[in-house]
Amino acid sequence: MQVNLPEKRYYGIGEVAKAFGVNTSLIRFWEKEFDALKPKKNAKGNRKFTPQDIKNLQLIYHLVKERGFTLEGAKTHLKEEKQKTLSTYDIISKLEGIKAELIKIKNQL
Repeated sequence: MQVNLPEKRYYGIGEVAKAFGVNTSLIRFWEKEFDALKPKKNAKGNRKFTPQDIKNLQLIYHLVKERGFTLEGAKTHLKEEKQKTLSTYDIISKLEGIKAELIKIKNQL
């Protein structure tokens, strides 16, 4: 899944939820369930997600929503094979980006 977010240091939970097409409550739920998600909180308690948090969310989204893992299965998979999964997911997302660019170029012709 390609997430279109501008390059910033921190993202609000509303921006993140909109980019992923999910409710903010799901993001909060995943934050409780997965140790990899640790957004910073400001004085008011608002969550601020870093680019690393976004990458972790993309991986969780990929496992749970696209590949159909259960939450327990996704947790186990992340703990046991995080490096392998990350590299595979990075390759897939780069290829999807290339495909999108090629389609865009084809449509311009």
